[in-house]
Amino acid sequence: MDNERFAYGGQAVLEGVMMRGRRMATVAVHRPDGELAFKHIPIPVAQRPAWMRLPIIRGLVGLGDAFSIGKQALDFSAQVAVTEEEGDLSPLAQAAIFGVTLLIGVGIFVILPSLIANQASQMGANVLLREVIEGLINLSLVIGYIYAISRLRDIQRVFGYHGAEHKTINAYEAGAPLTVESVRSFSRIHPRCGTSFLVVTALIGFVIFLAVSGLPLWQRIIARIVLIPLVAAVALEFLRFTAAHYHRPWVRRLLAPTLATQYLTTREPDDAMIAAAVAALVPVLAADGVSDPLLARPEAEFALST
Repeated sequence: MDNERFAYGGQAVLEGVMMRGRRMATVAVHRPDGELAFKHIPIPVAQRPAWMRLPIIRGLVGLGDAFSIGKQALDFSAQVAVTEEEGDLSPLAQAAIFGVTLLIGVGIFVILPSLIANQASQMGANVLLREVIEGLINLSLVIGYIYAISRLRDIQRVFGYHGAEHKTINAYEAGAPLTVESVRSFSRIHPRCGTSFLVVTALIGFVIFLAVSGLPLWQRIIARIVLIPLVAAVALEFLRFTAAHYHRPWVRRLLAPTLATQYLTTREPDDAMIAAAVAALVPVLAADGVSDPLLARPEAEFALST
């Protein structure tokens, strides 16, 4: 895949943005004084075995890479953006927090819908109706969770940076100048987005989980937990396909409901947020050898006071 066709993207972090390319990911975070701090994360470019580039498998590999880079970006943003000088959490404490969070997520989004839908089954609902009820509960919980966190004031700033990330990627893919003025005019909605991924995962999970719908309750729950990586990989393949064909009207109509959820997780960014997103993307493009006049500009020029 050449540089022009590479699917650049990133994520919002605390008071900043991470952008990822083929050879490097860059995190640009506003310090409390408004200046930008940067972290460059090299990405190994060694050719992976052919079997790791097969559909579904490449999705699992990509999820692992995204988790690793995303965690480094979030850790860096927390160190830079938080004014209180607190000691870093030990690896054991971080692992414990992640484990508890994972258990809560599985409990809410997997076990709880199964238990509720099982009650419908005991009241006479057939297997298909039970699966439909469970799928609707799961989808409602996902959208409800997104809506709930979107109401938090601190999260709304993160969602502003999320909007800046999308606008910047949209501007780059449109061939527009990577300036604050230019980027501001672009949409904050993008077909390759983690929000859409969550919704698509819930929908695809409904289809895949039908394969284990005949199992007893707790065997069914365990099977669904085991199948989560497969569901996520298939969802990634779906988004990969739809993003590549987003210019087709039928694809736009198909994605419209999932794209609408991005209005919950993005906000219109201010100029400082856009500047952070541009500043994160420029060195990533430079590392990939993408020619752009802005690549010669020093990183400090992108720092704006907030």
